Amino acid sequence: MKVYKTKDVRNVVLLGHGDSGKTTLTSHLLFTSGTLKRLGKVDDGTAVTDFDDEETHRKISLQTAIAPVEWNQHKINVIDTPGYSSFVADALGGVAVADSAFILVDAVAGPEVITRRTFRFATARTLPIVFVVNKMDRDSASFERTVAAIQDRFGRESIPLQIPLGEEAAFDGAVDLLTMKAHRYEKDGKGTYKEEDIPGELKDAAGTARAVLVEMVAETDDALMEAFFENGELTNEQVREGLAKGLRERTVMPILCSSSLHGVGIQDLLELSVQMMPAPTESRPRKGTDADGKEVDCPISPDDPVKLFVFKTVADPFAGQLSLFRVVSGTLTDGATLLNVRAGQNERIAHVAYSQGKTIEQISELHAGDLGVVAKLKDTQTNDSLCDPAHAIKMKPVAFPEPSISFAVEPKSKGDEEKISTALHRLIDEDPVLRAGRDGKTHELLLSGTDQVHVEVAIAKMKKKFGVDAILKQPKVPYLETIKKRSGQVNGRHKKQSGGRGQFGDCVIEMEPLPRGSGFEFVDKIFGGSIPQNFRPAVQKGIVETAARGWLSGNPMIDFRVTLVDGSYHTVDSSEMAFKIAGSVAFKAAMDKCKPTLLEPVMNVEITIPEDFMGDIMGDLSSRRGKPQGMDADGDYQVIRAQVPMAEMLTYASTLKSITSDRGTYHMEFSHYEEAPSNVREQVMGEYRKSQEAHS
Repeated sequence: MKVYKTKDVRNVVLLGHGDSGKTTLTSHLLFTSGTLKRLGKVDDGTAVTDFDDEETHRKISLQTAIAPVEWNQHKINVIDTPGYSSFVADALGGVAVADSAFILVDAVAGPEVITRRTFRFATARTLPIVFVVNKMDRDSASFERTVAAIQDRFGRESIPLQIPLGEEAAFDGAVDLLTMKAHRYEKDGKGTYKEEDIPGELKDAAGTARAVLVEMVAETDDALMEAFFENGELTNEQVREGLAKGLRERTVMPILCSSSLHGVGIQDLLELSVQMMPAPTESRPRKGTDADGKEVDCPISPDDPVKLFVFKTVADPFAGQLSLFRVVSGTLTDGATLLNVRAGQNERIAHVAYSQGKTIEQISELHAGDLGVVAKLKDTQTNDSLCDPAHAIKMKPVAFPEPSISFAVEPKSKGDEEKISTALHRLIDEDPVLRAGRDGKTHELLLSGTDQVHVEVAIAKMKKKFGVDAILKQPKVPYLETIKKRSGQVNGRHKKQSGGRGQFGDCVIEMEPLPRGSGFEFVDKIFGGSIPQNFRPAVQKGIVETAARGWLSGNPMIDFRVTLVDGSYHTVDSSEMAFKIAGSVAFKAAMDKCKPTLLEPVMNVEITIPEDFMGDIMGDLSSRRGKPQGMDADGDYQVIRAQVPMAEMLTYASTLKSITSDRGTYHMEFSHYEEAPSNVREQVMGEYRKSQEAHS
């Protein structure tokens, strides 16, 4: 592939609900343009942008991938993104480096939940949007019905630029409302059309649709509006210019039709990408901060010093870490040394390259606005900025969502703990939504993600890429224990005589509860030498170690104060160990008087659902002991805020998916601990007793 100047580059992200045809469309764009000589197919596992083993196995896209296409002396970087809820967050990186978006909509199903979510991704970046009504060849497909649904959901500025030639099995092209010509495709997969006159039966419909389009375009510009009022019409060139302007300013969102399976509509999409979609210099500048912390714009400029933004990392078991980037400014050539602004380390770009799916091709240089890839950078991660050391700018990172669910990870083979840790670290570099860490209370290794499928795919990747196998389990709920009343004075005494030097330690303590969040306090109120100073810390240590093992359920105890008030010692037999045991004995004696109880973690939960499911979701939250905290409207969706015990949320993802037909999402984070009700307390204590008996 040759080197392209900034003005000849187009970066187009494909968005939409899962199974709307994005990857198949990408394959046809590559084939029709002649960029690749073979048509890749999802069902055969040969699609260029579905190259991961799990993608070919599941036949769905799991991550964002790049496929450059050459057409009419332009380079179109097609950014193919996942569309299933478990993985759609990965599309955010692709959106961040795109200059425009094709949003695919199934001609049978219409706009779906991920259609709406990815529209919001594109809107947040103010990307120009073109809707593509795909799968027009399917039974029950309807362009008219789908257009009405798009306009109802996304606004009247969504306007057809075409009307279809036939529908369902008879669909074989479209009438172009700009040129008022029919584009007829052979269903041979080549993806190119022959221009014809509009069939007689469609002339009236085309004329009506053209008039609506012209009126919408006229509204985008005062001069066009004036010309429209004077002449009652606009020339084709005026419509083209107004449409391009409206598209870039987001006052018009054209709607096209296609069948990506048969290659119908592909040439139209290629031509629109080159003629209408903005070049990188016409896109909104990225925000960043300079060395003084001042916010600055980072425009796409071929004349400024080199700046790169890393939007994705791929962990390749053979090539090592691959960093996908956008050249924000300047011209990148081999051997460039750039500063990683976050890490404060220099990185050498040994070989400038571009990515064609999993294939890495070297190229002599990349100009501002283009997308590239570099292997084996030492300190670089997703969201990093690489700059000319004399012009360091830290570009605003992509805000990936926080994970919603966690699972405990255990190695299948003993001794693989370190391998698992290394492999998870590399997977997290690749997928910024994943999180891994050891729970400080339960000591389990937790892997967190969007939902169960997301986490399961990460484990499958770990096995295939790095040869490490693991088992997923529901995580333990990190319960805690505390006390509810004062103990009064209790005695802890340890005395043992077995010939020779004995063991003797004696202490008197008081225990009392503290407000939630206070932790543990140890107060030494001994006056005089009833216990020598050097033995008193041992009493505290014995209490702390015993409290960590809990009293009711094996969970640590918190929020209590122990006051050491008296004791006695033996000049020969007393030792630190004896007083440590005495402290433990005193703690156990006090617990019988302190009314111990169980604390459970409570989460702040935010649930976004279509309004139709409000009743079912509120009823389910009530069954989970949830306490609603408020609601907000978000278009035709509702955002519910509630506090729910963590134990009740472990299986929530599958329930939400079932109730809302996968149209709902949720996020949760820790809020506080509160006393568990008696039934929960009895259940947890019962499980603990069984585990103790099993190990005895």
